[in-house]
Amino acid sequence: MLNEFREFAMKGNVVDLAVGVIIGVAFGAIVNSLVGDIIMPVIGAITGGLDFSNYFTGLSKAVTATNLADAKKQGAVLAWGNFITLTLNFLIIAFVLFIVIRAMNQFKRKEEAAPAAPPKPTAEVELLTEIRDILKKS
Repeated sequence: MLNEFREFAMKGNVVDLAVGVIIGVAFGAIVNSLVGDIIMPVIGAITGGLDFSNYFTGLSKAVTATNLADAKKQGAVLAWGNFITLTLNFLIIAFVLFIVIRAMNQFKRKEEAAPAAPPKPTAEVELLTEIRDILKKS
C-alpha cells in the first residue's frame, strides 16, 4: 500500500489534487462573498428584506421559540428556511455564471475574424490545373 501511494504521489496526481482543492476553496470563498455581500443585499432591498434562513418548523411541542437559534436549543426543528436560502443562492450563482460565460462566449465570437482567403495558387498549381482541364476535354 505504501508503494502504491508513493507511485501515486510520484506521478504528480497528489500535486494536481492539492492544486484543485486549493483553487476550489478559493473559488468557493469568492462565490460566497459575491452572493452574501453583493447579490443578496441587492435582492433583499428589492424584496423588502425577505430572509428565509430563519424559517423553521418545530418537530416537538417543546419548541416555542420564534427564532431558529433558540428553537434548536429547545428541541428538534426542521430548518427548511436554510434549504430555501441555499437553493436560492445556488440558482442566483448559476444564473450569474451563465450570464458571465455567455458574455465571454459572445466576446470570443466577435474576436474571431472571418477565415482568411485561400492563398493565390502558385504557377505550378495553375499549370497543373490547365493540364488537367485539357486532358478532361480530350
